Amino acid sequence: MISELHDSLNYNQLEPVELSTFQRILLVTDGTLTKILEAYLTEQLQVVKLSEEIVNITKDILHLDIKTGCEVIKRNILLKGQISEHNWLYAESIIVIERLEKKFRDKLIKSHVPIGKLWIEYKAETFKEIIISAREPANDLADYFDISPEEKMLYRTYRVFSRQQPVMMITEKFPESYFV
Repeated sequence: MISELHDSLNYNQLEPVELSTFQRILLVTDGTLTKILEAYLTEQLQVVKLSEEIVNITKDILHLDIKTGCEVIKRNILLKGQISEHNWLYAESIIVIERLEKKFRDKLIKSHVPIGKLWIEYKAETFKEIIISAREPANDLADYFDISPEEKMLYRTYRVFSRQQPVMMITEKFPESYFV
């Protein structure tokens, strides 16, 4: 197990010993980060939608098995503490509309419920495959977390499968200074 963790993070540009235990958990879990963060932070998290639009993609996305012209939802959100009003996580998603059940899709677009909670609500069977875990400068995201643009963000990108086909690709980011 330790070897698999090391391989997973090290392969993806991160050295596990440089991360806290909780940072490692956030980067390798195939569970719902919203629930994990709520348990750790002892507060409910809410979605703040920064942008959400339905677009036709302009190039193939191999990880989602979709071709140019496919209609997707592009969504950028923050997970924010309901009590602390602190932004804990930034996420960007590409969601293949035609592969979602209509009720799930409608609630995703119309509500401020995290995707992970919708999977639970609709009992959606999912499998997550992490593509990469790494770090990068905060740049434009710095203002959301009250950090400098040069500070590092940890992130992971993963695919979500449902009914044995990729339905979404999600990148989740948080400041490296969090959860140490």
